[in-house]
Amino acid sequence: MGDFDFVVIGSGPAGEKGAAQAAYFGKRVAIVERAVQPGGAPVNTGGIPTKTLREAASYLTGFRRRDLYGVGLGLTPELTLDRLRARAADVTETMASAVRANLERHKIELVPGVAALGKDRSVRVTGPDGSEALLRGEAVLIATGSRPLHPPGIDFADPDVHDSDSVLDLDRIPKSVVVIGGGPVGSEFASIFTALGVEVALIDMADRLIPFADAEISAMLRAIFIEMGMQVRLGSPLARVERSGATLTVTMADGDSLEPEMVLFAAGRVGNTEGLDCEQAGVKLDERGRVLVDHHYQTSVPGIFAAGDVIGPPALGSVSAEQGRVAACHAFGIPFKETVDDLPPFGVYSIPEVGMVGMTEEDAAAAAIRYQVGRARFSDNARSQIAGTTEGMIKLVLRSDDRRLLGVHIVGEEASELIHQGQAVIHTGGTIDRFIHATFNMPTRSEAYKYAAYDALQNLALAGADSGGSQSEER
Repeated sequence: MGDFDFVVIGSGPAGEKGAAQAAYFGKRVAIVERAVQPGGAPVNTGGIPTKTLREAASYLTGFRRRDLYGVGLGLTPELTLDRLRARAADVTETMASAVRANLERHKIELVPGVAALGKDRSVRVTGPDGSEALLRGEAVLIATGSRPLHPPGIDFADPDVHDSDSVLDLDRIPKSVVVIGGGPVGSEFASIFTALGVEVALIDMADRLIPFADAEISAMLRAIFIEMGMQVRLGSPLARVERSGATLTVTMADGDSLEPEMVLFAAGRVGNTEGLDCEQAGVKLDERGRVLVDHHYQTSVPGIFAAGDVIGPPALGSVSAEQGRVAACHAFGIPFKETVDDLPPFGVYSIPEVGMVGMTEEDAAAAAIRYQVGRARFSDNARSQIAGTTEGMIKLVLRSDDRRLLGVHIVGEEASELIHQGQAVIHTGGTIDRFIHATFNMPTRSEAYKYAAYDALQNLALAGADSGGSQSEER
């Protein structure tokens, strides 16, 4: 294949966007991809398929509207599964085609095969037919992503024990499932299974769901899950998963046990660095196989960079894409993308969704900031009442002295979309007055921002703080 300016390993968000950034500035770029379709885990096994399953499950079962209208679709489990698979496959193919088109538009060479690092920023590629090629680059970007953690003691060879990748290839919709892991992925799948009518038990050793979320939001999500019919068992360390004949048993550390039809382990991920020969090339890894990088995303070897899930948290597709762009700019001294946004929004695509950006209450307290909060519940929101999605709220965290917005935390329908309005205000150093003085369409869920701000003003007044203006304007 010869020489390139930039050799990228992996075509997920970090690899694709890093490659496109370099190509945009005139660099000759090659991407090595071992999967049949480009796009990495977000397109093929992670974000997009899971989010598609969420929407399809909610739509096909009428999950959110059964109570509202008293009707729902009565599809058989087999037909439901067929429809879920078909929809996920359609969206995955569409997004993979978009990645291909982007690479072609930037004249990026897509090289199929398995990559390994060689000497002097070279990359050995073993093609699908066993042929070998050697690529050389002025710079190399490792963007191989991550895969689900397989801890010892859990037999993933059992056909009814799954991780977050293999669960996408289910041969049936089970009657009952135990989901191990109360983080974003576990919460997403647990709620999807619940929407499909599956008896779900969600267990985690932590004392709350999504531990990095605002504690109040986490508690509210748990309460909503329980109201949906899910069993949520927190503070329950897992002891073992065993099979005896046709019976699958999940035993907790306290001796209590469950006998589900299926188990999904969704707790933790490890870097996809096996076979890359990182150690031989001098690229240092951590204990989970993730690549260690500096603030420019350069590894321990000059000229070799890494970005995306392969370097660890936050492991968000949006952030991975930005890391790839920044890495490419630093690799070639391009004065364009210097740093990654230090205020990324988080979205958890459970039913209902969770969105968060900025400081939690706990963060503000730990930083000794005098703060206040404001809340607006979707049960008081006309658009949510119309749609029948009234659970959850918008919560604002702000400084008490100047009303500057510090954080926004949402649980409810479209939380992953609504969070961007709060992000924009925090980015500009704005105050909650921005929501007070803004005019929102009626009826919309976005209106909740205004009433959360009014609630914050009232709380400031009650706390004896100077609100600097009207405190009792009529809602």
